[in-house]
Amino acid sequence: MDHTMRKLLSQIGGMDYLVSEFVRVTQYSIPAHTFKRLIPENKNKAKTEYNHPVHTQLLGSNAELMAESAFNAVKAGATHIDVNFGCPAKRVNGHGGGSVLLQAPNTLYDIMHAIRKTLPTHIPVSAKIRLGYEDETLLFDNVAAIESAGTEKLTIHGRTKKDGYKPPARWEKIGEIQDKTEMTVVANGDIIDAGSLLRCQAITGCNHFMIGRGSLSNPFIYQDLRAAIQGNTIENHQRELVALFTNYTKSLQQDYDEVATLGRLKQWCGHLRFEFDAIKENLQTLRRCKSVSELSIVIKSITKA
Repeated sequence: MDHTMRKLLSQIGGMDYLVSEFVRVTQYSIPAHTFKRLIPENKNKAKTEYNHPVHTQLLGSNAELMAESAFNAVKAGATHIDVNFGCPAKRVNGHGGGSVLLQAPNTLYDIMHAIRKTLPTHIPVSAKIRLGYEDETLLFDNVAAIESAGTEKLTIHGRTKKDGYKPPARWEKIGEIQDKTEMTVVANGDIIDAGSLLRCQAITGCNHFMIGRGSLSNPFIYQDLRAAIQGNTIENHQRELVALFTNYTKSLQQDYDEVATLGRLKQWCGHLRFEFDAIKENLQTLRRCKSVSELSIVIKSITKA
């Protein structure tokens, strides 16, 4: 999810804030100008043009370089630093980042402590974890390490790295953490509609929730959830999809070439198929499109209602 998708979701609205894609910190600290380029909202007081805050997310394993990068991000305009200890990707884990660090509570502490003591006190610092790497043995050690480092907020995905994205997310474990920590806990995993949100709330006791993949499948999800909770009817969004797709295409074309734009649109169609039958039924046709214009024509033809 880059700034183009954040802009799209922000325009629809319903969320409280958005989080950037992670910026990897490996051999060198990331300079301020890179944070402005990768997360252009930082040039607008860390907000989208529709006024939703955007938190800058970092991923890495070297505490000193992570702290220096966090400081540079704030210099670039970031107003909140989030650290990703949840990414399950083999390539990321193979380079010592993401969920592989859930095997080392001391490293989690070192990273979060270094960032917290480096940044001004008014800049909030948060982290995201999974329940563990291979298993949940170190879950509470990891939480305690992150909290003792001065972290204010913790987002928890209810699966281990080994689980990947296999259902179900274990919300009850998030609830156990909610009962044991003073940090604000944000529940994440398998929240796709009002029913799942309310079940997650009942099981975890949380009042804060993160939606990732669900927002790519249904970009109207935040509005839908608020409507459902208030007892209002959720509308069918198929008619809105063409305009949304057109706007997103134009946004992509401002920053990416034809190949990259087409690739991202096809990738998004892969997510949209879970919520929009017209996309699901014509997915292979969409994937065979050889140009952005061809794909746009197909979208318009299959979503006529």
